[in-house]
Amino acid sequence: MNYLKLAALVASLAATSVWANSLTSPQKNAVRSAKQYLSLQGFSRSGLITQLSSDYGEGYEQHDATIAVDSLNVDWNKQAVRSAKQYLDLQGFSCKGLIQQLSSDFGDGFTVSQATYGAKQAGACE
Repeated sequence: MNYLKLAALVASLAATSVWANSLTSPQKNAVRSAKQYLSLQGFSRSGLITQLSSDYGEGYEQHDATIAVDSLNVDWNKQAVRSAKQYLDLQGFSCKGLIQQLSSDFGDGFTVSQATYGAKQAGACE
């Protein structure tokens, strides 16, 4: 058995539980809100933080929203695919247009790499 791998796994699990136990009450509430939003639609990391911290969203402090989102194990590529499919269900998009929508700061806020992955997996690109 590789003891280095085992030690790394134990350290990782310990850090995860310490991280979860060290969240403040507002951060724990922000985690609950984030999970609820993620169950409804696709979000980018930045989009979810904005939703949680915006006065028009949940109104959490930016710091608490960021810690809450970063404490979750989210596949942002998968979120980009969900978001891309939701856009395509509503209207037609070119590959380039969908990538721009997904990656724009005024759109969803995914990275270009995540947006490209999402658009391709959703079928907008050849």
